[in-house]
Amino acid sequence: MTQVTDHRGGVWSIAVPIPDNPLGHTLVHLLETDRGPVLIDTGWDDPHSWDTLAAGVEACGFALTDLHGVLITHHHPDHHGLSAKVREVSGAWIAMHAADTAMVRRARDAEPGRWLDYLTAKLTTAGAPEDHLAPLRAARAKRGARSLPNRRPALPDRDIAPGELLDLPGRRLRAIWTPGHTPGHVCLHLEEEHPGRGAGAGGAGAGGAGAGYLRGTGAGAGRTAAGAAAGGASGFGRLFSGDHLLPGITPHVGLYEDPDDATVTDPLGDYLDSLERIGRLAPAEVLPAHQHAFADADGRVRELLTHHEERLSGLRALLREPLTPWQLAVAMEWNRPWEQIPYGSRNIAVSEAEAHLRRLVKLGHAEPVPGSDPVTYRAV
Repeated sequence: MTQVTDHRGGVWSIAVPIPDNPLGHTLVHLLETDRGPVLIDTGWDDPHSWDTLAAGVEACGFALTDLHGVLITHHHPDHHGLSAKVREVSGAWIAMHAADTAMVRRARDAEPGRWLDYLTAKLTTAGAPEDHLAPLRAARAKRGARSLPNRRPALPDRDIAPGELLDLPGRRLRAIWTPGHTPGHVCLHLEEEHPGRGAGAGGAGAGGAGAGYLRGTGAGAGRTAAGAAAGGASGFGRLFSGDHLLPGITPHVGLYEDPDDATVTDPLGDYLDSLERIGRLAPAEVLPAHQHAFADADGRVRELLTHHEERLSGLRALLREPLTPWQLAVAMEWNRPWEQIPYGSRNIAVSEAEAHLRRLVKLGHAEPVPGSDPVTYRAV
């Protein structure tokens, strides 16, 4: 059964499955406007996901052809994947922050061999062993023809500008730039009184699926119960948080770089700053793209800030002995032992280790060891 939740006040969520992924699904939100419904994210580009999205829109009382626009929180394929098909069927516009639009454009224009060369060079510099580099070299020898998906992500029609009150007749939805998880990630603040104030947040889902779905989410489920008890009484409006703020998951923060741009970024610093802005906003309820809706955004922000503070402190302790980014990634604590982390996920882990190293270097708590090759870092 398609899982659709009526959050009241013209706000719905549709659980669109992500194939072969432990996250399970993306919560695509539908927002009713005076000009027609607008989607916030679209889900993964997969036939079953498409069928689920179409059934979900219908369960909300609309046809796909009624869709007026698509707002993308960030460019990742479990959020942006179906955007092109939605636009093709409905004629809806697609909007995204310019920084993520630039990443979509690079992905569309990418020559597989060039990106394989770049990834191989990055991992070599990070200290990856030869047995990890060998598959990349083999793929490069085949010109990378089969290494990238055939479908290209959709280029947006519109930019989402930070602080902008979006052009959605009958609604007050404001864009908040929250870089970190991606350079152009945005949260969307619905500046309207919570319809459940004093009566609990969330409503019955289509086909009776909604309430059970909100209760049965596993990690972080206690936060939902607390949010329902609070009834949205401790803040103003609702926040569509994408992947920036999730009730029981710490989003990945790694490096997103242009091979032609040598600018040294600090994505973890960007993420922590963005978290603090959302904490000060203190919405009555958060509607994330994964897991479940929850209250007490400020409390969750404090948990995440504490988590990253403790993690940086722990990594600084590991760096008492010089380590390459690869060695640091192996030593870091993940949700499973390093030996069980799949090949592709190890690349993501190394990227996250490098983001943490950059933060430590910027804070003056770590430095590269002069003359080391591959470069190692030590605590200061």
